[in-house]
Amino acid sequence: MTEQISAANPLPGETAPSEPAGDALPQLPDVPVLHDRSGSQRNEPMTATGKLADMLVRSGISVATAESLTGGALAAELVRVPGISTIYNGGVVAYSYDVKSNLLGVERDLLLTRGAVNDEVALQMARGVREACRVEDVPADVGVATTGVAGPEPSDGEPAGIVYVGLATLWGERAFRLDFTSLVRADDPVGSRQRIRFATVEAAIYQLTEYLVAQANG
Repeated sequence: MTEQISAANPLPGETAPSEPAGDALPQLPDVPVLHDRSGSQRNEPMTATGKLADMLVRSGISVATAESLTGGALAAELVRVPGISTIYNGGVVAYSYDVKSNLLGVERDLLLTRGAVNDEVALQMARGVREACRVEDVPADVGVATTGVAGPEPSDGEPAGIVYVGLATLWGERAFRLDFTSLVRADDPVGSRQRIRFATVEAAIYQLTEYLVAQANG
């Protein structure tokens, strides 16, 4: 199942989502965001990251990350949270086809026929990183993967700004298609890449949180 998400709607980090029912995500103190869309950086994790980390730590749910276009930014955001080492197993930055295939088990024929920017690659990366980041021979409970086109040129038949986030968990799998094409500016290719990458990190944190809350609430 792949869900379409567009930057035409409020993005995670721009408008806070309503709190889920129940006490799965307790209210935490607000902290400065890590990035804004201009590319400025802060030293604190995003509020949404703190909420996700708190839920994961309290539940003992282990996580691993597989990243292509975000290049380790998702892992870097997670490890800003003190205490995250109890549930964050590790991550793989898999930029090339060979690394996606050799380390994460993504089907080479899939990469050669459809490229790396699609829902199935995102899901296979998420599945693969659960296995790649085993701890005491136990796979991670959750694998999160990012793949897409940061630009400035199109890639694999998709324009800059199209991104997929894959979730592979003990409870099932889901892929999300993210449309961040509105963040692309022809006169600012480097800034556009950064905006797309930062938006993808925000979206991955948000989608994982929403998915886990939905599972907890049955």
